[in-house]
Amino acid sequence: MTGVLGLAVVAGAAVVGVGLVVVLSWLVRVVGRPLRAAPHAGGLPPVEHAVSRFHVRWSTIALVFLAFDMEMVVMYPWTLVLARSGPGAAVEMFAFLGVLLVGVLYAWREGAFRWS
Repeated sequence: MTGVLGLAVVAGAAVVGVGLVVVLSWLVRVVGRPLRAAPHAGGLPPVEHAVSRFHVRWSTIALVFLAFDMEMVVMYPWTLVLARSGPGAAVEMFAFLGVLLVGVLYAWREGAFRWS
């Protein structure tokens, strides 16, 4: 019964917390005319539509970012279990890093790191 009671307390606290945030945001809102143009890039007026086309290079940059991001997501826990897992874990990590290196070399060959 204590597990169900604990779950009910946590769920109740979540509902009360969300309710408080909603009420607080309702109390401090700004009531007035809507903006004619939304702020963009530090307050500068927008020069193109928000759903405009992006350059194809952004997809390559996004893939490189994901490669480095996933490397960090996997490497931090790996460092904690390396001593217990033995040399097999090191071989697996170097294979993973090799796959990421192939992706980075492909992006380099395609010119993803040139900013001109």
